[in-house]
Amino acid sequence: MKLRQNIRHWAAKKALTMPVVGKYTNDKLVDIHTDVFLDRAEEPRREERRAHLNDFFDATMDTYVTALETGLPEAEAREITHAQANFDFYNHGWTEMMEFPADEVAEHYGRYEDFFAAHGITIDDPLGEFRPAAGVADAPSTPGKLDDPEHPHAEGGFADDVYVETDDGEVVVGGTEQPDEVAVDRAPGVDPDEADEAGAD
Repeated sequence: MKLRQNIRHWAAKKALTMPVVGKYTNDKLVDIHTDVFLDRAEEPRREERRAHLNDFFDATMDTYVTALETGLPEAEAREITHAQANFDFYNHGWTEMMEFPADEVAEHYGRYEDFFAAHGITIDDPLGEFRPAAGVADAPSTPGKLDDPEHPHAEGGFADDVYVETDDGEVVVGGTEQPDEVAVDRAPGVDPDEADEAGAD
């Protein structure tokens, strides 16, 4: 999968593992991801999916932190959460929201199979042990779209590794190095006066 990686992503990583500010960043990142992916859905479908996406993305923040704690690089930890989301989109037939084509689902699972298996994550159960005790809000599926999927926002051909696009437009395999100094106030949700630049990828 191809992701972006900039100072805001590194700041978010730092914030999510801290007390107090971690909650603000968590909630802001959930809002950002929900809004970005709902913009990819057909307008009449957006609000019926909002509660589901909010619950789902909130759970993937725990996945992200756990992946970091196991020693995975930031880009790989984040890619795991994006894979979870795309498994969920696939299961619901929300192909217009997917970031990689439906025929690459198994490949993306296979790259992180050890991590996924250790936490009960499967393509059919994208959250595994990270599923909240209260569950995830339901949302209507559109299974017919899987018969002839359209992926206007998907980029194929990046299933063999994590690819990171820097602010300079350079694509780096495996991601960039964490800066020596990362100001936590650059993380989404920490400074309410600062515009969000991280986006959902």
